[in-house]
This record gives sequence, C-alpha cells and structure tokens, in this order.
Amino acid sequence: MPVTAFLVEDNKVIRDNLIPTIESLSGARVDGTAETEEDAITWLISHNGDWDVAVVDLFLREGSGLRVVDRCRERQPHQRVVMLSNYATAEMRRQALSLGADAVFDKSTEIEGLVGYLQALNGPR
Repeated sequence: MPVTAFLVEDNKVIRDNLIPTIESLSGARVDGTAETEEDAITWLISHNGDWDVAVVDLFLREGSGLRVVDRCRERQPHQRVVMLSNYATAEMRRQALSLGADAVFDKSTEIEGLVGYLQALNGPR
C-alpha cells in the first residue's frame, strides 16, 4: 500500500505541479491538501491516523507552516512531517526540526531529495 501524503501548500500552481510529481516519482498518494494553517490543522485532527507523511510549506495564505509542524508533534510513530519551502535557511531548518519536522527541503533546489525521502518511506518499488 502506498504512503499516504497530506500536502499543505497555498500556491495552486505549485500544488498542481507537486502532486503529480510526488505521486508519479515517489509512489506516494496525496490524500488531502490545505492552503491555510487552520485548514491544515482541521484536516490533521479529522484524519488523525490516516496519513503517513505531511509535506508542509512555511508561508501559507493564512498562518504558518511552522505551527502546523508543531501541531504534528504528538503524531503516531509511523507518521513523518516534512517542511518544504523556498525559504529553507539554516535558521528555518533549525526551527522546523526543533518543532518536530523529520526533514526540511528547499522547493527550488531539493525536490529530488523530497522524492527520495518519500520513496524511502514507500519502501522498495
């Protein structure tokens, strides 16, 4: 069974390109999306154990991806949280990891790293 991903991304163009990239290259299945902090947290609460990885942008239409990451602290042991941002500075990476992110990737230069990370979660293909 493929890894189930939840994508928190407010930019429609990026979201519409990222979903097929994630699904075709990593084998993961994007099961839900959100554009705001509040919508992301609501989805996570209502789908408590139903996701394997949350891929979260830092800057959202409303709110912050860091607060979404923080909200995921008390997740199931198999669940992972990844920060994906164009603003993947050393300080932002440190902050995201300290709030419970398992990995941080830069949208503009590390998409292959994200795909590889998701492939590893998905197991051998």
